[in-house]
Amino acid sequence: MDPAEPALGRGRPRARRLGTRVAVLAALASLLLPAGCSSPEGFDGDKPRSLKEAIRIVPHDGARSVRTGGRFEVQVRTGHLERVEVERTGDAGRQRVIGRISPDGRVWRPAPGELAPGARYTVDVVARDDAGHRAVRHATFTTSVPPGAFVGVFHPEDRTTVGTGMIVSLEFSRPIADRAAVQRAISVTASPAVEVAPHWFGNRRLDFRPRKRWRSGTDITVRLRLRGIRGGPHTYGMQSKTVHYHVGRDQTATVDAARHTLTVRRNGRVLATYPVTAGNAENPTYNGTMVILERRSVTRMNGHTVGFGGAYDIKDVPHAMRLTRSGTFVHGNYWAGARVFGARNTSHGCVGLRDTRGGGRGTPAGRLFGQSIVGDIVQVRHSRGLGPVGTVAPDNGLGGWNMTWQQWKRGSALR
Repeated sequence: MDPAEPALGRGRPRARRLGTRVAVLAALASLLLPAGCSSPEGFDGDKPRSLKEAIRIVPHDGARSVRTGGRFEVQVRTGHLERVEVERTGDAGRQRVIGRISPDGRVWRPAPGELAPGARYTVDVVARDDAGHRAVRHATFTTSVPPGAFVGVFHPEDRTTVGTGMIVSLEFSRPIADRAAVQRAISVTASPAVEVAPHWFGNRRLDFRPRKRWRSGTDITVRLRLRGIRGGPHTYGMQSKTVHYHVGRDQTATVDAARHTLTVRRNGRVLATYPVTAGNAENPTYNGTMVILERRSVTRMNGHTVGFGGAYDIKDVPHAMRLTRSGTFVHGNYWAGARVFGARNTSHGCVGLRDTRGGGRGTPAGRLFGQSIVGDIVQVRHSRGLGPVGTVAPDNGLGGWNMTWQQWKRGSALR
């Protein structure tokens, strides 16, 4: 491989496959999850890495069942904190957590108050040292719920405008034994009305979708009436919540991995076509229909989090939009030579577009990022590898559009 054109992204895990226990985008969201890219040539890794290692987040990344009365703060031992963004996803939907950086720039703490029970916290930190080097760090953790209680975590937040490919997905904080009882307590309706059907993936995740993608202008209402519902022996719900989504314009991005192009169609018309680099022969991009789960202007991608070891670690991947739980992204690429885009597939499974370090608005990646929202469909075709290239699994992100309507309806607990 040309060292000036390193492989990027994560689409097909080598040593593990996605199980049915999938966090919602929250889950699904994020929001929140393993990501990956290769280490670019010329990246000044020493100083940014030492600064990054100086960033400490308490609770640690990946912590589960954190006590609601526990400690929560962000610290940096050298340099100063430039920005700390924290979001909470739980019974009240997705909310920003207000906090303050100390006068010396070394510590961030939230406003007074305990951590919310049964919630998922996403933390994004940007710090700089005295020489101006920047480091970013991303972490997630979840808090405990009262013994025996469960909640359903959803994403995105209430009153969000979503794309026509959005699938309403709930992940429960505890395994559900009586899936029928829980399903009866949840409704997803649309205006104008269409049939919406549920599908269980295991005993912790319940998704809802219509036969075909939503029509633009549709209003979706999700009602969770779980308070007091028995999910099984000694397990009961503690949630009563109504969530509203509005479906925006109809947009689909189609990736032709053989032609190295990404074509954006909005309301049936071609909006733009961009040259891309997709997964290489050893790590081809999944074929099939995927949905944008989250959008981040900058994120870290580390091969250790998705089974590629130390193959790559990029601290500032720009314009990143997640497509799968296993780590497939569409994102900006500032380290590959211009001749790669539109000509060669060099990544570990992601779809890369030309970009600048820090993310340029006028670059192909920047323009696509600005044109896209959570819930937009991304279809990948003609991805090829050394062996068979499968279609993305229905529970890998919001891959349920790859199931027929009959297959989908068979996943209901109420037949």
